[in-house]
Amino acid sequence: MTSELNYLDATKLAELIRTKEVSPVEIMQAHLDRIEATNPHVNAIVTVAAGALDAAKAAEAAVLAGGELGALHGVPFTVKDSIDTGGVLTQRGSPIFKGRLPDEDATSVARMKKAGGILLAKTNLPEFSYWIESDNLLSGRSNNPWDLDRTPGGSSGGESAAIAAGMSPIGLGTDLAISVRGPAAQTGITSMKATHGRVPMTGIWPRAPRRFWHVGPMARSVRDIALAFSQLAGPDGKDAFASSTTLFDAGLGQQPSRQLRVGWMVGPGFGPVDPEVAATVKSAAAALSDIGVFVEQVGIPALERDFALDVFNRLHVMEMKPAFEEAIAGRGDDELYKMAKTMLALPDTSMKDYIDAEQVAERLRDGYADYFSRYDALITHVLPIPAHKHGVEAFVIDGQTVDATYLQGATVPLNITGLPGVSMRFGTSSEGMPINVQIVGAWQAESTILHVASLLESVSSVRGLHPNL
Repeated sequence: MTSELNYLDATKLAELIRTKEVSPVEIMQAHLDRIEATNPHVNAIVTVAAGALDAAKAAEAAVLAGGELGALHGVPFTVKDSIDTGGVLTQRGSPIFKGRLPDEDATSVARMKKAGGILLAKTNLPEFSYWIESDNLLSGRSNNPWDLDRTPGGSSGGESAAIAAGMSPIGLGTDLAISVRGPAAQTGITSMKATHGRVPMTGIWPRAPRRFWHVGPMARSVRDIALAFSQLAGPDGKDAFASSTTLFDAGLGQQPSRQLRVGWMVGPGFGPVDPEVAATVKSAAAALSDIGVFVEQVGIPALERDFALDVFNRLHVMEMKPAFEEAIAGRGDDELYKMAKTMLALPDTSMKDYIDAEQVAERLRDGYADYFSRYDALITHVLPIPAHKHGVEAFVIDGQTVDATYLQGATVPLNITGLPGVSMRFGTSSEGMPINVQIVGAWQAESTILHVASLLESVSSVRGLHPNL
């Protein structure tokens, strides 16, 4: 069952609730009905919050009483199952954590609730949030609502699939190397990995390597991302990385005081890219140029000198393996899925290689700093190919054979450097699959990249498209 409410964005739903045009109960019921009808095919939702409908009734009463309402009052939201939700199962995609009930909400969840959002459900992920497909021994495999034979990505694949399929208007995912931006690209929704530390990681596992992990909003419009981020950003006194008190202003709809300068690139430095994906990036650049933005093709020498994915692999294995080993202590191999086994079997990075990789990471940060001394934003692809079939481990991309880790080539540089990036749809493949572009910004320049994304959204021919499922 599909209601027109299932494909309105969160901002519009909040407006309809505030103006008493639609009840929070009606909105919640529409999403519960959609989950019942659609989730058996998509398998994006792993737990429905037992109190969701009662919370919607309480939200309705608050509206009728004329009280002060939060920015997301009465709007349902979903949460990736690696993010703690007090009293609601958080099982991390593994039998090892089956039945786990956290005592309290993660900071990000608490802030969504403070804004008036209502927790609707938890969404699927890979085991331990570690892979580009959302599949595990506990809750199984999630499917892409555009084509059930394809993946919605990982590690926030259940979240992306739920939003794309109309089961949720907005939610939270996490991102180590690709995990909110890649799944958004595979299902054609919008997401943002903000500057590292802008949103606290408190209440999210694994936290190692915490300097690469992010939590971010996923939704179906740029304004939803801006709205959610305005509620999520800021220190919580628990996550030491989340120390910035810089105020966030989305800047949406505001006229910049000067002409924006934007570069675009699909390589070199990211690995091979499918021609259809490269053409979509070029089309996005041309669209900005047509509306008065200064745009030109660019290169970033630091990315050409050092392949960011190789740097990431040398750094994160040494830091993540101990967290995995601690989690599985005393448990049998039959409780581990293939990616945890693969991770634990990887050889440790030598101390020399680890230190060398740290120095390369600094060069990458310097390279982006040099670029952003001349430009306001950068447009790249998110993924080198559209959403792929389940279980594929090697790809031929533009005539070059690469393994599945190469799908992270354009996203992982932002985890190494901590820079913000928005993933948004701007094209469609010849097979009918969404193609997203990535808008990258300087440190704490979320306002700028959301403004650029809103410009692209306003001229996009794919806005409002959704799967016929």
